[in-house]
Amino acid sequence: MDFTATLEKCRVMLTEGAVAERLRRRKDIELHPTLFNTPLVNNDYGRQCMREIYRQYREIARRAQVPSLLCAPTWRVNIERLEAAGQSTELNRDAVFFMQQLKDEWQDETSPLFVGGLIGPRNDCYKPDEALSIEEAEQFHSWQLHKLAAAGVDVVICQTFPAVSEAIGVIRACASIGVPCIMSCVINRRGLVLDQTDLAEAVRIMDEASGNSPLGYMVNCVHPTFVLPEKQPPELFRRLIGIQANASSLDHEDLDGSAVLMQSDMQEWGELMLELNTTYGMKILGGCCGTDEKYLGYISSRIKS
Repeated sequence: MDFTATLEKCRVMLTEGAVAERLRRRKDIELHPTLFNTPLVNNDYGRQCMREIYRQYREIARRAQVPSLLCAPTWRVNIERLEAAGQSTELNRDAVFFMQQLKDEWQDETSPLFVGGLIGPRNDCYKPDEALSIEEAEQFHSWQLHKLAAAGVDVVICQTFPAVSEAIGVIRACASIGVPCIMSCVINRRGLVLDQTDLAEAVRIMDEASGNSPLGYMVNCVHPTFVLPEKQPPELFRRLIGIQANASSLDHEDLDGSAVLMQSDMQEWGELMLELNTTYGMKILGGCCGTDEKYLGYISSRIKS
């Protein structure tokens, strides 16, 4: 099945909630300091633990009979981090192959399953002053994008980008390689990308600079209230197609590195997410920090009803 065609015709697509964060809070799992959960794909117990989490998210979408997007854990697996960690340069491939095995096992005509490849910014996703320029980003991220494309991902999900400049470079790299992508930025509670660009203006700039090459845009690592949909121009929602939302409505500086699991009211979270879908047409719904299968399950149950 074709991801682009399925996305275009579906009303809603469920993606995953938190994965690495849930693993980090387990006492029987140790994440890599810079590559997080990715090296677990080459460890029997690590694969088992990740499989359990992905299976929960997959089953939620399957029960609702909606398309499902699960992403290989490749968020920060760029060549710089791999070389510094002394890890195999084929770790992106290994992570994608792990997810493709799950895809083959869990595929269902009533709920088509797709594998995404994650890619994140080079530096801190909450510090836009550390973001790369357009040219730097296109050059730096091309290596990982080639690896993800060669491994056969259905789509690249560019996640947690804090500045328009680096986002444009990645989008251009995706276009030159020929892999479909969705760009997801981090915004603050005023609806601004962290480099202080208004979200609607950021989307306009990125589209103009890339010839409208992304399949669409998302936001992630934000509470759904941060989108401020009632204050946005209607044309934004022709291109803003999804959200992976934090469970907490706190600001990023209050959440980053917190030893305590931060969660706001789940029902309120779920209803806000559903409103973004039904009223504003944002198709891809999923969770980020603080979420688990209960959050995605709430959305699923309301979709089905």
